Amino acid sequence: MGLLRDSGVVYKTAEEVDLGPQSDQPYLPANVKAPRMAGFLVKVFVWFLESRIFGAVLLYFLKKNNLIQKLVTHAELEEEPLFVPLHPYQELKEQEVEYIDSDLSPPEKVQRAVDCLPSQRTQDDLKSGFHRWTILDYSRAYTSGKITPRMVAERFIAAVLESSNPPLQMSFFINYDVEDILRQATESTHRYEKGEPISVLDGVPIAIKDEIDCSPYPTTGGTKWLHKLRTCTGDACCVMRLRLCGAILVGKTNMHELGAGTSGINPHYGVTRNPYDTGRISGGSSSGSAALVSAGLCPVALGVDGGGSVRLPASLCGVVGFKPTFGRIPHAGVLPLNWTVGMVGVLAGTVEDAFIVYAATNGQLPSQQSTILPPPKEYFPLLKSTKPITDVKLAKYGEWFNDCSNDVKICCSSAVEQLCEHYGWKVIEVTIPEIEVMRLAHYVTIGSECSTSLSSYLQKLNFAELGWDARVALSVYGAFSGKDYIKAQKIRNRQMKFHRNIFAKADVIVVPTTGVTAYPIKNDVLETGELDYINGAALVRYQIAGNFLGLPAVTVPVGYDKAGMPIGIQFIGKPWSEATLIHIANAMQALRISECMKPKVFYDFLNKEE
Repeated sequence: MGLLRDSGVVYKTAEEVDLGPQSDQPYLPANVKAPRMAGFLVKVFVWFLESRIFGAVLLYFLKKNNLIQKLVTHAELEEEPLFVPLHPYQELKEQEVEYIDSDLSPPEKVQRAVDCLPSQRTQDDLKSGFHRWTILDYSRAYTSGKITPRMVAERFIAAVLESSNPPLQMSFFINYDVEDILRQATESTHRYEKGEPISVLDGVPIAIKDEIDCSPYPTTGGTKWLHKLRTCTGDACCVMRLRLCGAILVGKTNMHELGAGTSGINPHYGVTRNPYDTGRISGGSSSGSAALVSAGLCPVALGVDGGGSVRLPASLCGVVGFKPTFGRIPHAGVLPLNWTVGMVGVLAGTVEDAFIVYAATNGQLPSQQSTILPPPKEYFPLLKSTKPITDVKLAKYGEWFNDCSNDVKICCSSAVEQLCEHYGWKVIEVTIPEIEVMRLAHYVTIGSECSTSLSSYLQKLNFAELGWDARVALSVYGAFSGKDYIKAQKIRNRQMKFHRNIFAKADVIVVPTTGVTAYPIKNDVLETGELDYINGAALVRYQIAGNFLGLPAVTVPVGYDKAGMPIGIQFIGKPWSEATLIHIANAMQALRISECMKPKVFYDFLNKEE
C-alpha cells in the first residue's frame, strides 16, 4: 500500500514549542471518521474486518482516515521513546498536609485519613436537600447501634435484586454472592457488638470492578470466557488492603467488555444504566462501579482507569472519580490489559470517601521499591484545616476547555470562576500542544498492550464467545505494528516534556471531565453493543493525560445539563501531588455540594424504616 501512504507530520522538538497563550500551535479537534453502528450493521462490519481478503484493506483505511498514519505512524520526531510513565519522586512543598509513614498498616492509614477530616458535616452539606451517606455516616450508625452491618447487608441484597429485574434492569453487577456478603456482615456486626471495629471501613459495603481479583469470585473482565483461561487465586493487593480494614466486599461490578469501550454497554451482562435516567448510558468502562455508587448501593467502589475508565463514568453518574499517580496503588491482581496506562482508581459519593479508600489502598509493595527511586513519600491533606490552601494556579487551555457541549462549557466555566472568586486562586492561560496526537498515541498504546496481553488466550478462543463490538476493537488493536507502538512512545515522551513545563507554572490543569453528558441508549445495542467513536472521542477528550502520562487526576460533580444529567469538572495534577489534588477537589465540592440532585434510582440504607 506504499502508493497510498500518507506523508507524516514533521514535529519541532518539544523545547522549540511555545506553550504560552499566544502560541502558534493550532488546536486540532478529534478527527473521527467512523459512522455509528449497532445490530446487524456491526455483524456485517465484523465479517469484513475478520475477512482475509477485505480485513487488511479496511484496517489500513481506518488508520489512514483517522489520521493515525499521518500523526503517529509516519511522523518524524526527535524525542526518544518513553515506555513507562514512571516519575522520579520530588518533594512538592504542598500546603496543609501531613506526612504519613509508609510502613503503617491499611487500618492505621485509614485512621490517619479520618484524623485529617472535619469532625462534622459542614453547614453547606446540611443545607443540601440531598446528600449521600458517607463512610463516616455508616461507621457512626454502626457504633451507635442504630443499625448493624448485617441489616445493611440484607437491605443491600434486596436492593440488588430489585434493581436487577424489570422494570429497572440496572445491571450493576456481574457477580455477587449472598452467603459471602452475609458472612462478612455478620462478622463485622460481632466486632461492633464487642466494641472492636477494625477501622471506620468495618462493615461498609464496597464493590469491585470485575477487572480486579476478589475472592471468591472469578475475574471475567466483562467477558464470558476469560475467567475460564485465567483463574483467580486470591485478592488483588488493593482488595486485600480493604479486607484488612473490615470492609464488606459485596461483589464484582459490570464493565464494558475488556474495558474496550466508553459506554458501559455489555451484551453479555446487560447495559449498566444511569441512575439519573435509566434510558441513558452510565459510561465505561467502570460502568457498574460508577452507577451503583450514584444509586447509593455503596458509598465507594473500585475501578480501573486505562483511558478515563474511572473518571468518565463517575462524571456521567454524578459522583467523584479519583485516579492516583502511576505506581501509587499496586497493580498486583488486576487483569494485565494495559500495563503502562491502566491504574486502580476510586469511585465515591464524596471526595472525603475517595480519600479514605485511597488511604487504605495506596503504598508500594516491596517488589516495587526498586522501580521508583527515591521511593515516593506519602502525604495526606489536612481537610479539617480552617486555613484553605492559597495561591493555587489553575492551568487552562481555552480552545481545549471549550471543545465540549454548550451545557458542559457553561457549567465548568462557572465552576472555575467560582473557585477563583471564593478562594482567590488564579487561572493561568496556556497552550497544550497536540492533544489529538496524544489521544491517538494513547489509543495505539492501550490497543497494542491489550492485544498483546490477550494473545495467548485469543489463540484458544472461539471468537463467537466475544461480543461484536469487542471483536471490532480487537481487530483494530491487532492491526497496530511495532512501528506504531514505538512512535506512540516517542509522543509520550514529548507530551511528558510539555506537561512538565506547564506544571512549572501551575499546580493543576483544569478541564471538563467529558465533552458530552450521558447520551441515550438505543434499542439496537442490546445484542451487539455499539460502535460510536464520535461520542467515544468526546467522552475521552479530557482523559488521556492522566493515563498516558501517569498523572493523578480527579473529577468532581459540579452541575447538570438541561436534561438533568450530571456534569463533572476535572483537575489533573503533578506527579505525586495527590494531597493537593484532594484539597482542590474538596474545595470545589464545598462550593457545589448544596446543588446536588437525587438520582431517580436511589437506595437509602441508613434511613430506611423496618
